[in-house]
Amino acid sequence: MAEIDLVNRDPNNINDHLKVTFEDVLAEPEGAHSIDCVWSLSYKCFNCWKNICYMLHTLCFGICIAAEWGCEFAYISFIHIWYITPCFKVLEINCGCCQKLYGMCVHCCLDPCCEACALLFTAFKKS
Repeated sequence: MAEIDLVNRDPNNINDHLKVTFEDVLAEPEGAHSIDCVWSLSYKCFNCWKNICYMLHTLCFGICIAAEWGCEFAYISFIHIWYITPCFKVLEINCGCCQKLYGMCVHCCLDPCCEACALLFTAFKKS
């Protein structure tokens, strides 16, 4: 089993859309500024509570949710390996037979007609 990276926890950047910082949520335009200490303390409170709440949620629910997702993806793998892929193989075999039958019927019925039409048009061929 590969070592888990405790620094870069999103190496495939699947949650780039969740990078939320104070500046992404709160912003004061020119002409509407609060007192500097309010803005500074708001920044600290926002980050503190965002981190504390995230830590508490992951502590209380993270392991159970990870276990559930592990079971979900195991089930998906099981269904694909033991059911869906064999069903596709059955379809591939049966459709291959149908394709051959259809091809023989088309060649049997249409080839003589097409060859006859071709002979008609060769009469108009310029020499």
